[in-house]
Amino acid sequence: MITTERLVLRQWQDSDLEPWAELNADPEVMRHFPAVQSRLESDAMAAGNRAYIDQHGFGLWAVERRVDAVFLGFVGLKALADSNPLAPAVEAGWRLARHGWGQGYATEAATAAMADGFGRLGLERIVAFTAVSNLSSQAVMQRSGMTRRADLDFDHPALPAGHRLSRHLVWERLES
Repeated sequence: MITTERLVLRQWQDSDLEPWAELNADPEVMRHFPAVQSRLESDAMAAGNRAYIDQHGFGLWAVERRVDAVFLGFVGLKALADSNPLAPAVEAGWRLARHGWGQGYATEAATAAMADGFGRLGLERIVAFTAVSNLSSQAVMQRSGMTRRADLDFDHPALPAGHRLSRHLVWERLES
């Protein structure tokens, strides 16, 4: 678990599944992904996140607001799959519900997750990447202290050539 001034990054709970599914079914939240997720897909992702945290002691944490315990989405770190062109590396990632946008939550949580990665986990490097069109995530990357790495940009291997989301921009943060 990681806490910030306004947020708690914690293990997933069964009570997160409904708001998580709503978030993943929202076309606006998912506009930089190939498709919205079904309830089954959303539940499977939450279960995978929970299992990853149990196994590794870190991962894509559920995020809630401290003041009222409202579920906001996820933020955290996860090792990249071998099929990712940046592997081996640990990725910072986030996905928040619309009601959490524009309040600095993603930046606050991502900065805290990366500090945990460099501190407790002893990481030397953390990467993040997103589709060219995802300006909001690129802003989070910049505000959380990451540096743009155009030399590492890639076409996502899980998407067909020419797909509107295929090209991904890469950001990186090194232990300071």
